[in-house]
Amino acid sequence: MFKLSIKESHIKSKIQTLPEKPGVYQYFDKNAKIIYVGKAKNLKKRVSSYFTKNHDTAKTRILVRNIQDIHYIVVDSETDALLLENSLIKKYKPRYNIQLKDDKTYPWICIKNEPFPRVFSTRRVIKDGSKYFGPYPSVKIINTLLELIKELFPLRNCHLDLQKEKIESGKFKVCLEYHIGNCKAPCVGYESNEKYEEYIQQIEFILKGNIASVIRVLKERMIEAAEKYAFEDAEILKNKIALLEKYKAKSTIVSPTVHQVDVITLVMDEKSAFVNYFVVNNGAIIHGHTIEVKKQLEETKEDIIGFVLLEMRERFNSQSKEVLVADTLESLEIKGIQFFVPQRGDKKQLVDLSLRNAKFYKLDKQKQERLKNPEVHTERILKTIQKDFRLKELPVHMECFDNSNFQGTNAVSACVVFKNAKPSKKDYRHFNIKTVEGPDDFASMTEALYRRYKRLLEEKQPLPQLVIVDGGKGQLSAGLEAIDRLNLRGKLPIVGIAKRLEEIFFPGDSLPLYIDKKSESLKVIQYMRNEAHRFGIEHHRNKRSKSAITSELLEIPGIGEKTQQLLMREFKTIRAVKNSTKEELIKLIGASKTEKVLAYFKNSKF
Repeated sequence: MFKLSIKESHIKSKIQTLPEKPGVYQYFDKNAKIIYVGKAKNLKKRVSSYFTKNHDTAKTRILVRNIQDIHYIVVDSETDALLLENSLIKKYKPRYNIQLKDDKTYPWICIKNEPFPRVFSTRRVIKDGSKYFGPYPSVKIINTLLELIKELFPLRNCHLDLQKEKIESGKFKVCLEYHIGNCKAPCVGYESNEKYEEYIQQIEFILKGNIASVIRVLKERMIEAAEKYAFEDAEILKNKIALLEKYKAKSTIVSPTVHQVDVITLVMDEKSAFVNYFVVNNGAIIHGHTIEVKKQLEETKEDIIGFVLLEMRERFNSQSKEVLVADTLESLEIKGIQFFVPQRGDKKQLVDLSLRNAKFYKLDKQKQERLKNPEVHTERILKTIQKDFRLKELPVHMECFDNSNFQGTNAVSACVVFKNAKPSKKDYRHFNIKTVEGPDDFASMTEALYRRYKRLLEEKQPLPQLVIVDGGKGQLSAGLEAIDRLNLRGKLPIVGIAKRLEEIFFPGDSLPLYIDKKSESLKVIQYMRNEAHRFGIEHHRNKRSKSAITSELLEIPGIGEKTQQLLMREFKTIRAVKNSTKEELIKLIGASKTEKVLAYFKNSKF
């Protein structure tokens, strides 16, 4: 036994940035060959376990030593991961997936393309016009559904060729299934084709995903069985319900309605595009690949998708004539390929899944960048803020102001300072508003900004590259008044951020700017605003608490501010003053005032 360690920094950073989502992971060796495919409910935890646990088997230890790279595909559920894992293992036959070399396939429910269709389970999908539903990860689930269908609908299970002319010729006779009530004998004309088709339509409705109606029927039957004291039957029905409740009726990974398509989506930032590509064949994803494309010029999404799509199709030898995309591609045309933007159904789910993988890959890369090179990550965020807020300089130093008061009293203003897009708490400042009477946020904002930047100018300290005031046009105008009084207009960039719609207001611009809600620059500004609010409220509460304590002593007749200060400096709290001895008080404030303090506390409810 020995404890495995992560030697390669590349592998370590990959593990640190894996999402905590269900999915499939692929291990590659030094020759870029897939050596293992696995599924996980939580990708981060599962993959991490290979490198942090002691492994009992030599095979696992050898596998871990041979891992040189890790790829993953995020899916919606464990069922989806199971089905995708099966598909990829069959495709690549990884060396260390020994237990699945029997080429096991998952079962489907087939509605046969024939007169009076049979409904049965199968592991073979034959293109003969029959309808297939699944695949299902468990035979138990299929059996539960088929048993329920059998109970609800009198379907035939024989292999007779029920052509109309053969039925009319009297070739067939009723069998035992008819006599015991399982079938209504369409073979001899006792069941009409129209009535039988109604059964099939209802069965399709159930198999297409309305499992809630199935569960409802089962629950009704379970209650009915329990009321009749048929507890064994009720227990069987309860187990069926439990199985169905665990089952997700439709998989985004495999759908018999999607035969042969490619799926390609992308997300972009300033420097790169992150492109996900799926090859779907016979309803299953047989290839999934995500790459980063470094942008050189001002390439459009059409340029990037066209470039990557041709490369991927050649690499994976795809012959699909239909390509699913997330948005309309205005200027992209490729001979022999039709682009389609699905709005609903299985194809839309595949596009959403592809887009989600592209987004996870982007986040993955950004996290790796932050771990490997924090300076580059910070510079990218600052450049984004510089662009979004139209700044001449990189906003290395930013400050944000927020006001707080309680019913017009104890007005304070908070200033938080961010350097390199991170809080610099040692530079935070509070301002007890001195020149404003009553609840006047605008005047309070003017005073706080004036005092802050007047002092920085006097001390010859550097000014920030961006000032943010919490509020809309009114607060921004108040901040500009202070800046104008200091002759800093044009030298000190300032904006206002309104809470309701996250609107950004600029001086002299009547219309606000709306930044993308997912933008990193907006997240930093929101963080600053929230931090200023927190810092201001914290100071305001302390101030109110202190005011309440000091005002309590000032209510005692004959006790002034000087005596109150002596008592608080010595005893710290009102309770300590009350619990002090007469001798202690006389020594501090004299006999006369001591009598007044003791008399007050004797008659008060404190």
